[in-house]
Amino acid sequence: MTYRRGRALVRPHVVTGGRARPTRNIFDLVTLVMAARSDVSGLSPEKRRVLELCRGGALSVAEVAGHLSLPISVTKVLLSDLVDSGHIVTRVGGMDDGETSTRLLQEVLDGLRARL
Repeated sequence: MTYRRGRALVRPHVVTGGRARPTRNIFDLVTLVMAARSDVSGLSPEKRRVLELCRGGALSVAEVAGHLSLPISVTKVLLSDLVDSGHIVTRVGGMDDGETSTRLLQEVLDGLRARL
């Protein structure tokens, strides 16, 4: 098994159960996710962690991925599963004027790079 920074490269594949795509295409980097249910029985450790994170308030997909130290694509699969099971709800993020702020996206990207 190949390792990088002490973690197995196969881990994302295992976390998603081998799936590469979410069941729903509703997520972008600034989509906000919030916990809707507190029951965590039967959930994987990563999904439990998502619920723990979202209990404190809405987080963007990028923030969740950063906290989990997982790629965005893997995080979207996990979030999609949690939406399907009713554990989280989503809200489209964005600025008051309806336009995506380049500055905000750059700050999110900088934050993610700093964690990697």
